[in-house]
Amino acid sequence: MKFTKIIASLAIAGLVFVSCKKEEDKNLANIKPLETTSKEHKAIAAENAQTASFEIEGMTCAMGCAKTIEKELSNLDGVEKAAVDFDKKTATITFDKTVQNQESLTKIVQETGDGKTYKVSNFKS
Repeated sequence: MKFTKIIASLAIAGLVFVSCKKEEDKNLANIKPLETTSKEHKAIAAENAQTASFEIEGMTCAMGCAKTIEKELSNLDGVEKAAVDFDKKTATITFDKTVQNQESLTKIVQETGDGKTYKVSNFKS
């Protein structure tokens, strides 16, 4: 009986391997690979450079929350540098004050979640 099960299993496995065709999925052929290049930031004129820090409530992990918020802030026009510290629950941003402001930075952080997860407080510039 054991020998019969082994033969049947091998026959089924062989049938599966032989019957599967390697056809290229036409939908996948048009998908471009994900680009991993980072956005280049223009230098901020010294008179327009501003550094701000604020607290972020609602972060539950360093990779999923803090890094995601940091990436969103870093990709904004006019932001030279953004760093989010999960342990201290703070963010520090260097930005062009003619392009970004407290309201826009706060809005980006809060919209990174569902609009209710992350709360910005103690904004200091």
